[in-house]
Amino acid sequence: MTDRFPAGMAEASRLTRAGNLAEATALIQRLLGGAAPVPTSPGAPTIIDAEPVPVNEADAPPPPPRATTSTSAGAFAGRFHPGPRAGLGETLRGLAARAMPAGLDLGVGDGVRPVADPLPDGASFTTASYRNESGTRSYKLYVPANRGDGGPLPLVVMLHGCTQSPEDFAAGTRMNALAEEHGCLVVYPAQPASANAQKCWNWFSPSDQRRDGGEPSLIAGITRQVMRDHPVDPSRVYVAGLSAGGAAAAIMGAAYPDLYAAVGVHSGLPRGAARDVPSAFAAMRQGGGAVGPHSDRPVPTIVFHGDRDTTVHPRNGDDVAVQSRAGAAGLRAAVEHGQVPGGHGYSRTLHTDASGRVLCEQWTIRGAGHAWAGGSPAGSYTDPRGPDATREMLRFFLANPHRSQPPRA
Repeated sequence: MTDRFPAGMAEASRLTRAGNLAEATALIQRLLGGAAPVPTSPGAPTIIDAEPVPVNEADAPPPPPRATTSTSAGAFAGRFHPGPRAGLGETLRGLAARAMPAGLDLGVGDGVRPVADPLPDGASFTTASYRNESGTRSYKLYVPANRGDGGPLPLVVMLHGCTQSPEDFAAGTRMNALAEEHGCLVVYPAQPASANAQKCWNWFSPSDQRRDGGEPSLIAGITRQVMRDHPVDPSRVYVAGLSAGGAAAAIMGAAYPDLYAAVGVHSGLPRGAARDVPSAFAAMRQGGGAVGPHSDRPVPTIVFHGDRDTTVHPRNGDDVAVQSRAGAAGLRAAVEHGQVPGGHGYSRTLHTDASGRVLCEQWTIRGAGHAWAGGSPAGSYTDPRGPDATREMLRFFLANPHRSQPPRA
């Protein structure tokens, strides 16, 4: 790809607005020509937008030099990844679909079909829907058999990535199994192909970046509906997502700090990183640069990003972390380094306030691409070589209830 790509996407958007859909479609197909579809054959390595996740140590790229100081992941990533090497084509097809007629197929496969784990006796994984003036969204809700002491339960909202489904995302992240262990409800809103042909949350659209409008209103509405229908502790409601879902989770935390006590962003982008398809491409390719504060008040945020992510540039993980800390004074940073046995090394940076509360926890995973860390190969877009993002996210969430009880929905 060349620098003509953003200009070409801008021209495609202009043609679409002018009603010249055939010309716009032809232009996008020329710009995206040659990108390979996502293979889904049995036994193939897990794929993220044409970037294979190594399946054994021999396949892994050589790790970067171990950092000996607390140099930011952005500077580190910029040295090794001045720009994406491959893989943006498939994801950009999902972005381009926003400017195309609903349901237009630009050649991306349906992804890996998950293998459902058997439910524990007494648990349920059911489908429901929510509707408001912005539309309708279905969702899957996991209710654990483990109800703890019978009191209100925490609720985790999980936002899938492009081409994924709630079932796929649940299988890949193993969040239901962890929720069973800790006694949590988990809800998975579904983005339909009618809203985005590749089922991406439209994080780059201004109408989908604000409170009480567009997709944020639907996700918040689903959250509140579950809170009304089930015994949910309103001080322990959380939101997390992967890739486009991670970007949407950042938006939800910023737009609804009264609803969500903490946020998890895996391989995503900060709120306000883009305003249309061309700027989304630029943000994915090189990071969105300076963005405004996360919200009027800081929301505890945990961030995961692979330093070899060629789909969403690793600088975006830094931007999410910086945005989450905006407005918080006197934070102290501490950096820890670790290694998953037989898997990835990582750095973990903790930003702590004067009371000892961790406001932001940022994980930079060495040698990892665009995939859910520590996930199961039963779902798509996962890297089993760790660290276990699901377990770490849930640990972070449960340690961060709302300090002041938010109003009930």
